[in-house]
Amino acid sequence: MTNPISLKDPLKLPCGAVIKNRLIKSAMSDSLADGEGNATNLQARLYERWAKSGLGLSVIGEVQVDPRFPEKPGNLVLADGMDLAALRELTSRAAINGAHIWPQLSHAGGLSHLPISQPKGPSALNISQFQCAGMSIDEIYQLPDMYAKSAMLAKDVGFTGVQIHAGHGFLLSQFLSPLFNHRQDQYGGSIEARCRIIVEIIAKVRSAVGDSFPIGIKINSTDQLEGGLTQEDALAAIRILDQTSLDLIEISGGSYFPGAKSSSDSSTKGPYFAEFAATAKRLSNVPIAVTGGFKTYAQALKVIESGAVDFVGLARALVITPELAKDWLIGTATAPSFPRFKAPPQGGITAWFTMLLTAIANDSEESFELELLPALHLYEELDDARCDKWMQKFEIK
Repeated sequence: MTNPISLKDPLKLPCGAVIKNRLIKSAMSDSLADGEGNATNLQARLYERWAKSGLGLSVIGEVQVDPRFPEKPGNLVLADGMDLAALRELTSRAAINGAHIWPQLSHAGGLSHLPISQPKGPSALNISQFQCAGMSIDEIYQLPDMYAKSAMLAKDVGFTGVQIHAGHGFLLSQFLSPLFNHRQDQYGGSIEARCRIIVEIIAKVRSAVGDSFPIGIKINSTDQLEGGLTQEDALAAIRILDQTSLDLIEISGGSYFPGAKSSSDSSTKGPYFAEFAATAKRLSNVPIAVTGGFKTYAQALKVIESGAVDFVGLARALVITPELAKDWLIGTATAPSFPRFKAPPQGGITAWFTMLLTAIANDSEESFELELLPALHLYEELDDARCDKWMQKFEIK
């Protein structure tokens, strides 16, 4: 009888790269870039701390492939004109201790930040608080080259892999979702057609970075929106992705569509998407990670030992307890103490966690005492200040 897989066991990806254990720091938008798309010392320090804690892989959230369509003005950009020395400093510090560091290649599409963008998605839409223009066929044709160029730059500056963001309501997630994708051409209609641009991007990225460089993807199990991506279509998408050269599929869910409830703001006790991820693993030869709702060591250990998934993704747990991986990897069941907020304003919890990330990057989390509303106001003030810098840097009018 073989011993069960443990959190500390390494895994070799299809491309040949090895992730040293089963704990991943999942992508979060850290808002620590300089407002012009460049990396900063604070960002490098944040990921250096997580690498020192023993994590196998950290993913930097919302790294933009096109500065015209950013999620926020605190994002990194991987395109021409960036500070390559700052990026190399970030990757060198974030890859210590044998850790992998990947950028999450993203295009916000219809959810691009309005003060610095004119949002475009697969289709022109006007739904309640959400409006966006539709992309032309030529603009869609340009996407694979855009992602490939960013991936090649990521490899050149020392990132050890890339993750393509196709979740949480941003552009590639919008292509997958019938709520956002009303196209009548080869990129709309059936789930196969809605997946087409993602398959084309993966192929182009693989051609650019070579066979031995890891390529992952983040995909929703469901949009959690009426008329959005269903679990049935998400599983069909997994089958399609299994035929590509991907090295890792990370399962998540939910959307930042205006008014939608964030999965990460849920008060439920257990992991959100573990059951779906276990089903996906039975359909795919590509390693599977699941993210969302892991709050205890026992929860993480259970899904790994059972073989239901290959990796556990942690996000806010690693903000509450930055050195959590160090404990869990030796079997110490440290449990992060999550705050409870009564009637939080929309975006308030995300803002609070983002400001706590800033404190961790400053090595000052022990003295972090911001309440929810002051954190939200500070977060918005920082974004407002960065918007002017972003528009000047990227000549956005």
